[in-house]
Amino acid sequence: MAPKKDPNNKTVAENRKARFAYEVIDTLETGLVLTGTEVKSLREGQANIGESYASAEDGEIWLINSYLPEYLQGNRFNHEPRRRRKLLVSKRERARLAQSVEREGMTMVPLKIYFNDRGRAKLLLAIARGKKLHDKRETEKQRDWGREKARLLKDRG
Repeated sequence: MAPKKDPNNKTVAENRKARFAYEVIDTLETGLVLTGTEVKSLREGQANIGESYASAEDGEIWLINSYLPEYLQGNRFNHEPRRRRKLLVSKRERARLAQSVEREGMTMVPLKIYFNDRGRAKLLLAIARGKKLHDKRETEKQRDWGREKARLLKDRG
């Protein structure tokens, strides 16, 4: 039986290519510093984090190159669609993230933006290592075999 979906826990944007291109080591839920029109645009389900990444600069963590389109009714109070957005992370987590990115050659990749049960916009951030081409091929083989196995079991059962 599939898990019950919480209507409040709504996924707005998902970076589906990230799990294919990167080996996810750890994930962390972070908050986002947003303006009013950005939140309204997110509530309409409009966002794209496919080409975005996170960076540690000056003791802060920033989400760079994410796309939140302008809110149509926002007139002059609208936001810039591709602006840098600050991520809310505790001081200890910030230090751990910056250290792993610098020393161990990992990167911070956003996996999805969603609203939690309290209605707050959250970002699921992954600490990941880039996959080599042969690792990507292996992942694709595993996925294809899983599909074929499911097809065979369905035909027999």
